[in-house]
Amino acid sequence: QVQLVESGGGLVQAGGSLRLSCAASGRTSVTIAMGWFRQAPGKEREFVAGTRWYGENTYNGYIGDSVKGRFTISRDGAKNTVSLQMNSLKPEDTAVYYCAAGAQISAVNIRRHDEYDYWGQGTQVTVSS
Repeated sequence: QVQLVESGGGLVQAGGSLRLSCAASGRTSVTIAMGWFRQAPGKEREFVAGTRWYGENTYNGYIGDSVKGRFTISRDGAKNTVSLQMNSLKPEDTAVYYCAAGAQISAVNIRRHDEYDYWGQGTQVTVSS
């Protein structure tokens, strides 16, 4: 099993920034990708960003269309953490943000939430106008 713990959520004004972190523990050696998804009330779970690695220090990042240019994803393989830097936040970014990890995800499927095997509890991000 892999355990994921998110941190860094909170309340911020529009235009502000937040940094989310996800720490993985347990059998992290089985995972090859991690991602961030978000879900607002009454809406479907949405892909925000993801990363798939090909070795401890080689990875590709993928960003969702709705946050492109504002959010970036990074990974620290030695610490088994993935971070999501969120800049220029908008009220529509308000949601619960979930970290997820997968053991068999191809790059073409990294945006699909049903491809992920492990999920964190989520952290609330609220952007006020």
